[in-house]
Amino acid sequence: MSRRKTERLLNLVICLLATRRPLSAEQIRHAVPGYDAGNDEAFQRMFERDKTELREIGIPVQVHKDPWEDEPGYRIEREAYELPEITLEADEAAVLGLAAQVWQRATLAGAASGALLKLRAGGVQTDESAAGPLELRVDTRDPAFPGLWEAVRDRRVVRFDYRAAGSEVLLTRTVEPWGVVSRRGRWYLVGHDRERRAPRVFRLSRISGPVTPVGRPGAVTVPDDVDIRSMVGHRDSLVPEREATVRVRAGTCQWLRQTGTVRPGDDGWDVVTLDFADPEWIAGSIVGFASDVEVLDPPDLREAVIRRLKGALA
Repeated sequence: MSRRKTERLLNLVICLLATRRPLSAEQIRHAVPGYDAGNDEAFQRMFERDKTELREIGIPVQVHKDPWEDEPGYRIEREAYELPEITLEADEAAVLGLAAQVWQRATLAGAASGALLKLRAGGVQTDESAAGPLELRVDTRDPAFPGLWEAVRDRRVVRFDYRAAGSEVLLTRTVEPWGVVSRRGRWYLVGHDRERRAPRVFRLSRISGPVTPVGRPGAVTVPDDVDIRSMVGHRDSLVPEREATVRVRAGTCQWLRQTGTVRPGDDGWDVVTLDFADPEWIAGSIVGFASDVEVLDPPDLREAVIRRLKGALA
């Protein structure tokens, strides 16, 4: 939806909510910015479409027919528009708190915080302390995530540089995005690769540099029979897993401890072994624990962590 149309619909809702009596189409035409005051036929078509769209998203635009008036009037009853009182059980409030913690380090953290703020403003209490010692998170710190998420939302072709597994060579890919999927803590883009002329799965951690939109929004059509989750599952099952060994400071790095196997170490440190397939992805998760973790093996994972830390310093 364009910004111009969004503003017009918002102005229409405000107008119909604020009025104390039903307004005729002609009155709405002159009161709401965005309607053509000169072309009667164009206004009628636009107004009918706007009423239909508002009703489809659950906003009750009511029609009032006064026998003393020639034209019907329109308004939105506040009682029908406003949400009923929201009450949550203790376990439901805890789930909302956990959901907010899941997104606290993610690109959509602002949306999660905003949702909780609106609930609190309505008198709803959410329990964000229910997680205890758990570290719940959905990690979308891959730099490519925001651009790809917007491309999927806007149905827009994108172009980016991609490093295939086991290779340091970057190849430019032009992709019609179908969806972004998380599996086993890793994020993938599924879409049609124009260079290869076939559906492909791309791991976000292997995308280098910016994601550039190509062409106009709405140009991508997702096939009706495509199952992007099964495509990612099949792709992920083909990647052999390896074992990593890391040192973690006592009482820290709960995610690493829960993911792998822990054995006591020396001088306030424990040793964790865990399975992984993509060193770049696991390196991105490890560096988030800063000085509380040290990679012992394998060498390519250790180098990936060091490279990221040097990049942060630079």
